Amino acid sequence: MERKTHKSALCLIPPEGTWEPIQAIREVHDRQFERWMPHVNLLYPFLPAREFEAQIPVIARAVQEIRPFLVRLAAFSFFQHPSGGATVWLRPEPAEPLIRLQQDLERAFPELGDTSRSAGGFTPHLSVGQASSAAHARRLIERLEREWSPLSFLADHVALIQRGAATPFRVARRIAFSGQDAPAARGDPPGAR
Repeated sequence: MERKTHKSALCLIPPEGTWEPIQAIREVHDRQFERWMPHVNLLYPFLPAREFEAQIPVIARAVQEIRPFLVRLAAFSFFQHPSGGATVWLRPEPAEPLIRLQQDLERAFPELGDTSRSAGGFTPHLSVGQASSAAHARRLIERLEREWSPLSFLADHVALIQRGAATPFRVARRIAFSGQDAPAARGDPPGAR
């Protein structure tokens, strides 16, 4: 029986204080603006929300050796899809700590390795929109980069997120790289950490 679901993910979410310029782009260009908060998927799809509590110790062990690291969002790129369309995204830099984090999590959940199964393996990215073609994506990136002011944030935890059939994703739990609960963020539902 397939346990994984597209209604949950394990991801890195930038602090809300950095969202405004990201959301300004996403609101115009990302058809998933209402469904997702700004995020970098590490394991998606993930396990159903009813299994989250049982998986917290597994996640905590997987991230306990990761030290907080600075993430910079300075440049855009895109993925071309077989359909001809493209996804435009911000490139988290440096990529290496995110790749290591994703690999550590995938080792803990080998059945959930969808994010690393593309030809090039796992590519850390924060999606900001869709384009109808590669040419359209290049023009959009050119415009976005003229207006973009790079931003940085400290990555010190991962987040388990979930959604309902008709509701957007919300943070269910945050797990600090120390392996402990991370403090709840503004906007988390009551009881979320």
